[in-house]
Amino acid sequence: MKQFVLNDRKDLIEAVAYYGFLPFFANAIEGLSIEEMTPARRWFTEESGPWEWKGPVISEGDCVYGKFFDKKAGFVSNRWFPDFANVRRDGYDFDARFEDGLASHKDEYLYNLIASRHSILSKDAKIIGGYMKPKKTGRDEWQPRKGFDTTITKLQMQCYIITSDFEYEIGKNGQPYGWGIARYATPEEYLGRRFTGKVYARTPEASRKRILNHLKRVLPDTDEGYLVRLVG
Repeated sequence: MKQFVLNDRKDLIEAVAYYGFLPFFANAIEGLSIEEMTPARRWFTEESGPWEWKGPVISEGDCVYGKFFDKKAGFVSNRWFPDFANVRRDGYDFDARFEDGLASHKDEYLYNLIASRHSILSKDAKIIGGYMKPKKTGRDEWQPRKGFDTTITKLQMQCYIITSDFEYEIGKNGQPYGWGIARYATPEEYLGRRFTGKVYARTPEASRKRILNHLKRVLPDTDEGYLVRLVG
């Protein structure tokens, strides 16, 4: 397994391009995570690190980001994402999945809220969708819709939704602060023909085989069962 040390976002972009699939956090495949590849001095210190690199890597790195790996975040190269989505979707676009009873009304509601827009910040999706209380609404006249976090994670695991960027609140001094706020989009909207022209070009099983063959090349010492679990 080729080893990477992530000292800046260019190193991260290179690692994503090489592996094709790079979880953020340590997992069953030892060494295959941003967490394990990043020096300790880059975590929660004054030096920039993976948390700050996420947005720029999405825009510069020819890859997508989302909760793709065991409900946890990571990157997938655009080279492999159409096949990956084909596997995770089992060949279904969202409307067909819902019509066949494989998606709930909760799934449909949130998917349509995001799909009807070019993109949307998570906090805006929560307010518009009724998951978060609007500031001007009285205490007793509003009940929140439940299940945002569970549903948005499910839609990302199925590759119907991706995180297209992270944006920060701006303080009175004009400087960004806090955690980045996720901006969501469908891959159809965000990637366009690069995605829609390829996602269903093969059977899901053919896409799975193609991905596994690639992973065996870049991770030759990894048990195949772990690779199958990574693909999903």
